[in-house]
Amino acid sequence: MRKTKASAGLVSLALVGGLALAACGGSGDGGGKGGEFTYWSMWRQEEPQAKVIKAAVDRYEKESGAKVKIVWQGRDVRKKIGPAIAANQAPDLWDNGADVIFSNTVKNGQAADLSSVYDAQVPGEGKKVSDVITAKYTDTLPAGPDGGKKWIVPYELVSANLYYDGADPALAGASKIATLDDLVKLCDTLKAKGKACFTTEGDDGWSSSLWLDYLLAREGGSLGKISTDKSGAGWDSPAVLAAARNVEKLVKGGYFLKGYDASKLPAQETNWAQGKAAFFLNGSWVDSETATQRAAKFKFSAINFPAAKAGGPAEANAIMFGFSVPKRAKHADAAKKFIADFLKKDNLSGIATEAKNITPRDDIPAPAELADVQKILQSNPSRAMQDNMDGDYGDKVLYPAWLDLLHGKSTPEQFVAAVKKAHETYVKATG
Repeated sequence: MRKTKASAGLVSLALVGGLALAACGGSGDGGGKGGEFTYWSMWRQEEPQAKVIKAAVDRYEKESGAKVKIVWQGRDVRKKIGPAIAANQAPDLWDNGADVIFSNTVKNGQAADLSSVYDAQVPGEGKKVSDVITAKYTDTLPAGPDGGKKWIVPYELVSANLYYDGADPALAGASKIATLDDLVKLCDTLKAKGKACFTTEGDDGWSSSLWLDYLLAREGGSLGKISTDKSGAGWDSPAVLAAARNVEKLVKGGYFLKGYDASKLPAQETNWAQGKAAFFLNGSWVDSETATQRAAKFKFSAINFPAAKAGGPAEANAIMFGFSVPKRAKHADAAKKFIADFLKKDNLSGIATEAKNITPRDDIPAPAELADVQKILQSNPSRAMQDNMDGDYGDKVLYPAWLDLLHGKSTPEQFVAAVKKAHETYVKATG
């Protein structure tokens, strides 16, 4: 499942479980020893995540006496949750990427505060939910209207990194890359051998803009802060121009695979998997998406996006998928009990062993293919992908100007002027 724009979907991910959740505020839990509630999931029933969730729900119902009605909505849940809330027909629990949950419920004041879940015990472990979920990941979340960030309880982590074949002798030194200069030096070596250093989905503004996102962050800038500054002054910052010039340097240097700018998603992901380019900057879902396309000897490996210079910022971004409870949920207490139970190691481990993804519990090892990604997440400070920039802003303001820069059709200075003009138009239209 691919992550495009505002968490419309991802590749392979999952969760779930219940017992004592002291002082979980919310609506009544609907009868039965463990309560009953309705859960709308972003997964389709045949997906690995759904199978992990279903197994955990079955155990939860048996152990607690609860009744859980699961509706496998798939990715369309993001379109259905708002109208359901408006009609007072919201589910008691739903899941999705943090950005989708924020844009569809949190920013409108329609998500319940889950602080009581974080304060609850994980059944049988003698620890609180807040003890087992690494705080640096949730600290990157944007605050809701009430200033709180505890509107999601994550069960899976995804991260964007530079992915490569660790079995390729030409990339033996990749793991030692620390700065952008280090990366360019390796690219020059590859170029001399006739090998492209990078490729990217040239028609997809969201995934390709991860280059700008990282390069800007490495210069100390933030897409999130710039996009929410109505004055537009942030686009004139030296960090933006420096990042844009680094993009131009990579494009003019001929480091991207020829034809990247005239292809359709997911052509470049396939090209990378087939060895036509050394590195691919994208989310860790790339492992699952390309598993059947890679050669048998291919070793899925990752490096953190390098710093602009030695000792500079090098945060790793973390995308969270997790549970949220609508404010109008009729059986909020029962849903909250279930969330705490699912965080048990026995339940959550299925995300790694069966759904082949990383969990927000650092004591659960990642699948072998994502071991590098987990190490990157654990070894570096965390930041939100695109610094929580709103997806609508990306579509209407950033991506058109960005793609011109990426395709070599505009200069860094022209990019800044174009995106700033689009920002002004957007602010006038949205207030």
